[in-house]
Amino acid sequence: MTKVRVANFTVSIDGYGAGPEQSQENPLGRGGKELHGWFVATRTFQQQHVEGEGEGEGEGTTGIDNDVAARGVDNIGAWIMGRNMFGPVRGEWPDDQWKGWWGDNPPYHGPVFVLTHHARDPLEMEGGTTFHFVTDGIEAALSQAREAAGGKDVLIAGGVSTVREFMQARLIDEMHLAISPILLGAGESLFEGLDLSEVGYQIIEKQLGEAALHVMIARK
Repeated sequence: MTKVRVANFTVSIDGYGAGPEQSQENPLGRGGKELHGWFVATRTFQQQHVEGEGEGEGEGTTGIDNDVAARGVDNIGAWIMGRNMFGPVRGEWPDDQWKGWWGDNPPYHGPVFVLTHHARDPLEMEGGTTFHFVTDGIEAALSQAREAAGGKDVLIAGGVSTVREFMQARLIDEMHLAISPILLGAGESLFEGLDLSEVGYQIIEKQLGEAALHVMIARK
């Protein structure tokens, strides 16, 4: 049965999922690289992001962080992300030049549904990734993603506002939050004004890794 999941989603101890002052030069915002350091160091991340490039095999850390990261990317058939995660372009698309942060061969290797208010033709990339631009909301995107996933799970990739929107709509079945031991002080807050218990979520598992605390949350 297809599940809707969030996985390997990192927040700081003070609850921020991205740092302030995000830009094309600094897409994760100030402090963002440090925030995601636990994941970037893992063998799972290294292999996922160098697949097909002939580098990185066997590199990266192993241990609890890597085990949890590997679980997070298993059995994914389709992805959903917000436009901000896809790129920094705002308003109408001026052209088709911007194709994401990831180069010609993004790490998804499957269908990705991008939430936007502005239509754009599907974008086929190397390695099997196709970005589909959805203009009629999260439920439409989820319906398309479920169909495209072919029985596998749908992953809500981010960013913060997109995850919040799906949580508030009670559309996420399971969520893995990695709590990184840093303070950002500002940025995009995942929890501000949001009562997870009230919208139907509970903690089902917690595990301390080498560089982050991993908390699994599920819908009641």
